[in-house]
Parts: sequence; structure tokens; C-alpha cells
Amino acid sequence: MNDLVSIVMPSYNTAEYIADSIKSVLAQTYTNFELIIVDDCSTDNTAEVVLSFKDPRIVFLKNEKNSGAAISRNYALREAKGKWIAFLDSDDLWVPEKLEKQVAFMTKYGYAFTYTDYERINESSKALSIYCSGPDVVTYKKMYRYCYLGCLTVMYDVDKIGKLQIKDIRKNNDYAMWLKICRKANCYLLKENLAKYRIRTTSISHDKLSKVIKSHYDLFRICDERSAFIAFIFACRNMFFGVLKKRIYEKKLYTSSTDI
Repeated sequence: MNDLVSIVMPSYNTAEYIADSIKSVLAQTYTNFELIIVDDCSTDNTAEVVLSFKDPRIVFLKNEKNSGAAISRNYALREAKGKWIAFLDSDDLWVPEKLEKQVAFMTKYGYAFTYTDYERINESSKALSIYCSGPDVVTYKKMYRYCYLGCLTVMYDVDKIGKLQIKDIRKNNDYAMWLKICRKANCYLLKENLAKYRIRTTSISHDKLSKVIKSHYDLFRICDERSAFIAFIFACRNMFFGVLKKRIYEKKLYTSSTDI
């Protein structure tokens, strides 16, 4: 229960938010962690904000050129020293008990790969009262249906999974990683709201439908090395299960749900 947790945080022009993200990590009740921040050549004062924190558990790295979140995560994962790998984007937040409860959950049941519930907040950190959950167990088959996991909630065991590297795609690179992990282990849900996902009007989450489909096609075609036809079918199916996911697992009031 005291193994090192390596927290992977890519950053790009998030000076407005990253201080709060870092503070939510430093406030963790589980204190044996390293926070690996990889800045992707930000043009704002992100670096200045990060360097204002003097905690020795913060490791600040920079890409040589702007490369995207996939390359940044790969860099952080190569540098990680912990038994556990956790992920937090530089504009999202954790509740103080997140690491402690998730490590305890994984240790108790011997799980190698887990995620948790989370809620959505707006750009001003105001709660939107939307709670997001998912299936109790995400199998390899279910992972291909849709990405049920919020990146900010995921943790995996390096001893059982290994240090992963993913191909260079600008979007859905976290999903590409979950697909690789699910080849080795199912993902189990810790059914508790332990994180806060920030909705930003400038984020890729607000892309048009055509761009979303294209990004999912690239995921299956490039990262998963599927044929063009199969990649297209998987991308379309992904959109269908995405609609079901929103209807079943995203609630104004948290309720139990049935797996899909």
C-alpha cells in the first residue's frame, strides 16, 4: 500500500488551469508519488507556473518540438519509476482520496487495470452535476465498442502490464493505450466519484462529428493496424455505442446502471 505511483501529465498551453491540477495532486492523502509533467512546447507561461511549485515529487520535462499528447505520454512513461501508473490531464482535477482509494482497491482484489467514476466541471471549475460511470468490468470486447474510461481516472500496474508506448496519433491516443492494456487485463470500475473532468469550449471534445469519426478511424487503422474497411466499421460502431454510453452512464443524478 505504499508503492510509488507515477502520475503522467501532458501539458500544452494550460497555464490557466495547471496550477489547480497540480494542487489536486499535492493534496492527495496517498503521498508516495511522482508527478511527471511533459510540456509540449507551450507558448504561454505554463512552464513558469509549473516551476513555481518546489515540491521534489514534481518532475518537469519538455519536448524538443510540439509533438502532441501521444508523444508526451510516451516520454513520461519511459521516465516513470513507479509500480502504479496514473493519468491526469493538465486541466483536470482529483479529489484528495483518489490515489489512496484506487491503490487500496487494486491491491485488495489483485487488479492490474482500473478506472473510477468522475464528474464534469466547466472552465470556471463549477460543477455541472453530470456524473459519468461505466460498466463494472470493461473486457477486451467492450473496449472495442467504446472508450468507457475517463483518462483522468485510469490506473494500471506496471509489473503486470509493462511500460507501454503508443503510436503517434493526435487524438484518441489514450484510447489506443487502453486497447493495448485490455489485451492483457480487464479493466475494473471503482464505483466512486474521484475526479473532475473540465469541459472547455476549445477542447477537441467539441470537434464536429466528421472529425470525431475520422479520429476514431485513425485509431483503429493506425494504432490497431486494422484494414481500412474494418477501421471504418469499428469507427461507426464506436459512434453508436457512444450514444448508448451517454444515455446509460452519464447522469444528472448518480444511479446504478446496467452494462452494455
